[in-house]
Amino acid sequence: MSRTSGDPLSPVGADGQGEGALTRLADPRPCPLPPRERGRTTNLHVGVGVRGREPWLPRSLALAILGALAFRALCYALMTAAAVWAERRPAPGALPDLVLQALPYLEGAARSNYVLWLALYLPLALAFLATEPLRWVRYMVTGGLVSLARGLTIALTGLGPPDPARAGPGLGDRNALQAWLELVSPWGVFARGSAQAYLTKDLFFSGHTATTFLLVLYLWRRQGLRWIALAAHLIVVASVLLARLHYTIDVVGAWAVTFTVFALREWRPR
Repeated sequence: MSRTSGDPLSPVGADGQGEGALTRLADPRPCPLPPRERGRTTNLHVGVGVRGREPWLPRSLALAILGALAFRALCYALMTAAAVWAERRPAPGALPDLVLQALPYLEGAARSNYVLWLALYLPLALAFLATEPLRWVRYMVTGGLVSLARGLTIALTGLGPPDPARAGPGLGDRNALQAWLELVSPWGVFARGSAQAYLTKDLFFSGHTATTFLLVLYLWRRQGLRWIALAAHLIVVASVLLARLHYTIDVVGAWAVTFTVFALREWRPR
């Protein structure tokens, strides 16, 4: 049976000029998008790192990033309030710790601990944001949940500093609200050393360990950043132990809680 010019599969078009459907398949001109698809940007424009998901408009992405930052800041503020409250409670003296007993105390690690954390953490977090903004939003929300978990465990435990002779003075008679405001201020923490001065009982679990370990978990699938993040994490863990900021159990607890929250957020049964 021969095909006619009206046949949609015929190499001869309806106009008889030989431009049928088979020829039109190779037409280099772009097909117009349906109305609901017009105006959308592609993953290349927003740098979306999650495959198979509908791309977001730049404005929606910006709002998501701002919302994640606001949520993380709120969770940090609540955690810090719990830490300030815990400073008013009596606590036992230093507990035995086999790892701390085997490690020397490094005054330089104690003085530069927070700045070291910032220098190692911030570049990796910014690289993550620049390359996978949607996954970074999930990371920040997960980080906020870890902060809330840390605030809860600080309130539930009453550990004293590992090395009382080298710990900061604590709150003393200082107004709790004023101390909290200095502790939630980046300038107060990194330039004025408010955390090292006021907080001596925010021990279980280690925030330095949790934040950098969570970054390792989210960057683990990125071969270019995986080992850098892991090395940064190990340096931070070593610094908090050498500075006597935490017990070893605080580090182990941070690994356990952080991994649990990450698994609840990101793991899906196959």
